Amino acid sequence: MKPEVSVIMPAYNTETYIAQAIESFLAQTLNNIELIIVDDASRDRTLEVARSFNDKRIKVLVNEQNLGASGSRNRAIKEAQGEWVAVLDSDDWYAPNRLETLLQVAYSENADIVADDLYIVNNSQSSAWSTLIRESGENINDLKIIDPIYFVETDVYGKRGLHLGLSKPIFNRDLLIKNSVEYDKNLTVVQDFWLDMKCLVLGAKFVLLPQPYYYYRCREGSLVYSNQKNNLEQCCQKVVEFMEEEDIVNKNPKLAHALSNNLAVFQRNLAYYRVVEQIKQKSWSLALNEMVNNPNFFVHLIDQIPGIINRRIKYYILGNKSAFKIYN
Repeated sequence: MKPEVSVIMPAYNTETYIAQAIESFLAQTLNNIELIIVDDASRDRTLEVARSFNDKRIKVLVNEQNLGASGSRNRAIKEAQGEWVAVLDSDDWYAPNRLETLLQVAYSENADIVADDLYIVNNSQSSAWSTLIRESGENINDLKIIDPIYFVETDVYGKRGLHLGLSKPIFNRDLLIKNSVEYDKNLTVVQDFWLDMKCLVLGAKFVLLPQPYYYYRCREGSLVYSNQKNNLEQCCQKVVEFMEEEDIVNKNPKLAHALSNNLAVFQRNLAYYRVVEQIKQKSWSLALNEMVNNPNFFVHLIDQIPGIINRRIKYYILGNKSAFKIYN
């Protein structure tokens, strides 16, 4: 009998965390599930830990060379046998009833994609300090249908909002396979956002559940947060590519406007971080050159000051170690 849900887990150098992630899979109240772990050429004991679990529902694959999270997830999806695909990063974990709950919503709402709120956990702690919806400022108490315009408008870089690109939905596997939807292997960040976006413009029904069942760990030194300049360059390029490739964007002025607004925000922040990077490296002449080439730098710097002060208050006074990591 084929599994109802295939959980896919890319894993790279997470020997400290992966056991907890696998144990949360094994603790699921839904039994007819499988876990496909793809070790992405880890250099630590990640593969050894993954193989130490003796459960026939767990399959461990090994990449001969590092493919990145996108390549590893794409490989896992091709191996998946379930009707639904769920993502579990190897440093995160599920609540025991997560898959059963999301699957119930998927069937009752005839949905193609179902996401839940997620708990935000500091790396050194085991309990959450907040949730994605709570931090967004949105008032969501019931199931909510997510359309592509709302999805984009509430996921603006550096701004408070839902940021559902951080969520970890379950997907109808047929939606992905029949439409050749894959994670973009050229991206090292925001891969989830663009996979969701591709599904939405294809007409997928996306339902958001306001309760959290996913534990999202914020880790120091994570690739997502380590190089803002490089990340923003990727974001700018991807928005431009998406708007050029997807016909529906040209047919939907509101969606095109939302994406254009996000692109403008990315570009302003990129100009800012190009200067900041040179200052950090004490390359004063290059920093000055970037300022001259980007006259809006100082305007953007002034706009940034309230947020910078607020994050530092949270970090140093309130002890919120994830203050810099939710929106930037």
